[in-house]
Amino acid sequence: MKRVTSAVVGIGEVPSGKFPDRSELDAALTVCREAILDAGLGPRDIDVVLPVGALASSHWNVDLVFSRLTEELGMLRSAKMNCQVMAGGATSSSALAVADALIASGQARRVLVVHSDAVGSLPKQRGIDLFATTGVSEEWEAPYGHNMNAVGALATARYMHETGTTEEELASVCVSLRKWAALNPNAMYRTPLTIEEVLGSKMIATPLRSRHCNMLADGAAAFVVAPAKDAPSLTKTPVYVRGHGSLVTHYSMSQDTDLARLGFVEAGRAAYAESGLGAGDIQLAAIYDAYPVWPLIALDGLGLCAGERAGAFVAAGETSPGGSLPMTTNGGMLSMGHTGVGGGIAVLVEGVRQLMGKAGPRQVENLVNAVETASGGTWMDSHVTVLSREAA
Repeated sequence: MKRVTSAVVGIGEVPSGKFPDRSELDAALTVCREAILDAGLGPRDIDVVLPVGALASSHWNVDLVFSRLTEELGMLRSAKMNCQVMAGGATSSSALAVADALIASGQARRVLVVHSDAVGSLPKQRGIDLFATTGVSEEWEAPYGHNMNAVGALATARYMHETGTTEEELASVCVSLRKWAALNPNAMYRTPLTIEEVLGSKMIATPLRSRHCNMLADGAAAFVVAPAKDAPSLTKTPVYVRGHGSLVTHYSMSQDTDLARLGFVEAGRAAYAESGLGAGDIQLAAIYDAYPVWPLIALDGLGLCAGERAGAFVAAGETSPGGSLPMTTNGGMLSMGHTGVGGGIAVLVEGVRQLMGKAGPRQVENLVNAVETASGGTWMDSHVTVLSREAA
C-alpha cells in the first residue's frame, strides 16, 4: 500500500449536448472557475495547468497547448507550467496520475486539469469522419471497412460468446445509465429508455443497435488536485487518490488477444494493492462506457458483481438507482453524451462529486470508497483508480 499523496479538492462542469453558441473557451473558463472556487482557491494559487486534448478544432487545441487559459484566468507569472495530457478516453485517469506524480515529487502544489470541446456541434459528416477510423490501422483494418462501431461490436460479440450475456442484459446497461441521466440536469438525454426500445432500434454493427451507441456532444469539465496533507484545509470533502493501476494491451483491436477482458484484471489488481482496499470495499463504480460492453468487462475484471455475471447483475437493477452498486451515475457517454476526450473526464468528475456528497437528487448515501475506470483509442489500455473519502 502506497502513501497517499494527493486529493481532488474541487470540480466544475457544464451541461453536455449541442450548444453551437457556446464557445470552447467560454465553457473552459466556466468549469475552471467553478473547480477553483470549489477548492477554496483563487486562480493564482494554481501552479500547474493540464489542459487535455480537444478534437473538434485544431486551433482551439493549440490555444490550450500554448497557455491560452493561463492568460484568460489571470495566472500569468504565477503558473509554473501549462502542459497538455492526451490519452484519448483514458485521459481522465492518466491526467490524474500525472497530477498525483507531480505533487508527490514536489514539482506542483495545486494542479488544474481541464477539458472543453465541441464535437457535438461539428457538421454531421465531420463528426463521423473524426471518429469512424480513429485508432483503426490504416494498413491492416481500415481497407476492410473496420471502424469504431465495429470495434465495439467485435468486443461485444466476443464477450457475449464467452459469458453467455444476452441481448436483454446488454440493453439493460443502456437502461441503467439512462435512469441515472434522468436525475442529472447536465445530461444530454434524460427521457426514459426501455429494453424494448434499445432492441427495437436500427442495427448498426451486429450485435450493436443505434441505442447501444453513444452520441457526440459538446461539454467541459475540470478538477483541482492538491497535496493530501493540505486537502482538509481547502475543503470539507476532499477525495483522496488511494491507488492506480493500468495496462496497455494493443493499438489495433485485431491484435488484442483477449477482447472479453482487456487489461482490467491486471490493472484492478494493481490499484487494489496500492490502495489497501479490495472489491468488497467499493460502494460506487464510475465506469467508462461509450458502448455497453465496456462497463460489463470492467465490472467482471474488478470483481464487483459478487460472483454474478455482470450482465445479469446489471439486468437485476444492481447498478441502477437504489441498487447495491451504483454505476456511472452521471449517465455516462451513452446518456450524458460523448464529449470526445471529456467523456472520461465527466465520469471521473462524477465519481468525485458523489464522494464529496454534491450529487443532488442522484446522491448515493454513505459513500466512502469508489473505483473509476478509463480506456482510450480502440480500448487500447485499461486504467483503474481507487478514490476514497479516507486518506488511509
